[in-house]
Amino acid sequence: MTAAVTRAGGARERLRPLGHSLLVTLAGVILGLVARLWLATLRVRVVAHPGLEAVADRPWVLAFWHGTQWPLLAWQRRRRTVVLVSLSHDGSMQARALAVQGFRVVRGSSSRGGARGLAAVVRAMRREGADAAFAVDGPRGPRGVVKGGAVVAARAAKAVLVPMTGAVRRGIVLDRAWDRFAIAWPFSRVDVTLGDPVDPAIVLDARAELERSLARLNASS
Repeated sequence: MTAAVTRAGGARERLRPLGHSLLVTLAGVILGLVARLWLATLRVRVVAHPGLEAVADRPWVLAFWHGTQWPLLAWQRRRRTVVLVSLSHDGSMQARALAVQGFRVVRGSSSRGGARGLAAVVRAMRREGADAAFAVDGPRGPRGVVKGGAVVAARAAKAVLVPMTGAVRRGIVLDRAWDRFAIAWPFSRVDVTLGDPVDPAIVLDARAELERSLARLNASS
């Protein structure tokens, strides 16, 4: 009897993580579907730097600040795009939601599995001809400071860094969030701006140049 109770208790313990994982998956899919419907209502105005035409045949590493993603998700991407998502529980939900948006998701973080995650991003770019997208001041800030992951990925994939930003015309800004995340109201207009590409094979300090480019884009948007 005692052995049976012990086995039953062990089975319940094993089922708890499975149940939690299913809930996270379901929540991520629902979130992704709601976001997809919401984003489909937005009117997107795109301004692209003329210099992007000369690098159209190369992979792009799209680089942006945290908080500006909402309009960028509504932008029609030119090719399949790979993103690196945290290994945390929140990251699991985000990964599902982004997959619903059509992204190729790779799991990793700056603290756990970061090198493997970046390597997987580079492999996808090379094998699948994919672009990549990075919120370059993450995952915890400070806001407006470029971390090195996007530059490393661009160099390894022989890609160019493309600074970009999004602007919300009517919506809400989450002022208490560290990244001041901006969400556009449904059926409103948003702006997406792609700046002058930065080639890390040519520019000596590509991280600093990307940071300056993003600061200029966001100041003018």
